[in-house]
Amino acid sequence: MADRAVWIDAPGQLTVRPVVPAPPAAGEVLVRVAWAGICGSDREILHGTRPAGYVRYPVLPGHEWSGTVEAVGPGVDPSLIGRPVVAEGLRSCRICGACRRGDTHLCDGPYDETGFTRPGAWCDHLVVPAALLHPLPAGIDLRAAAGLEPAACAAAACLLAAAVPGMRIAMVGAGTLGLLATQLLAAGGPAELVAVDPRTRRADLAVACGATTLISPDEAATGTRWQRRFDVVVEAAGAPGSAHLATTLAHRGARVVLTGLAAAEDRPLAPVDLVVGGITLHTVFGAPSRAWTHAVRAFAAGVLRPGLVITHEVALDDAGQAFALLDTPASDATKILLHP
Repeated sequence: MADRAVWIDAPGQLTVRPVVPAPPAAGEVLVRVAWAGICGSDREILHGTRPAGYVRYPVLPGHEWSGTVEAVGPGVDPSLIGRPVVAEGLRSCRICGACRRGDTHLCDGPYDETGFTRPGAWCDHLVVPAALLHPLPAGIDLRAAAGLEPAACAAAACLLAAAVPGMRIAMVGAGTLGLLATQLLAAGGPAELVAVDPRTRRADLAVACGATTLISPDEAATGTRWQRRFDVVVEAAGAPGSAHLATTLAHRGARVVLTGLAAAEDRPLAPVDLVVGGITLHTVFGAPSRAWTHAVRAFAAGVLRPGLVITHEVALDDAGQAFALLDTPASDATKILLHP
């Protein structure tokens, strides 16, 4: 019996059609997908705005997912069958200098990732390399586990932020990535953790994720109470001006981590401000294996709760409705999951 799969054949062309799942080859596993998320990069695929080297049409999207192993290929431990899992999406070479030092997300090889150049999880079954799996404890909430891919990216930012108990932290952006990073940062015992986002109606959600309070970018930029206050600033807004705002909130000698990809920047960073301020600036694109491990352990321990940011669930056959929700600001959708 054929599965269903959501394909984007070309920009603007989304369709649901049958697909026959391939059996797992040597070193691979077949996973029954439980839940699959939608993020901004999936919107880029649909709208045709993702850089050409980072998508291959026609594409079966779905890089955020959770599921259960149903079958294994030759050479794979059969005890994985029945295990709840998530998996890294990047197919890194594991032999280049970047991979050898643990930066698998910065692999020197050609870009290759589940849901972008390989079939993703917007379907009933998915085949992935067993080496990329992160097994989860039995009985784990697979709905929440579908948020572990963005949580791994948030974990990569938090590891670079290297916050210690008692620090004052600002989180610029209260979308999915920002709220997940807020949870991880809150677990470290900050003296203050301020979320910054124009959607002030998300204040209760931000506080539930561990923020002390939520303020607007205008308040952060103009209020003397906030400027040059924070030891660590993590930016996950990806909006014009958000990187600049992050650096203005950091006091001298602070650490700033940027994860957002603004399409245009109305206030570029001034090197003189970074140098004179002694600011240590890090950037994050993707997540190395160590960040995945950090996120999975935090989730299994109950410290990380991705389910808090899930706002909508849509049937696989109605994937088009999910994009309509994301494109409607009044919906205030944070994380939308597809459910096969």
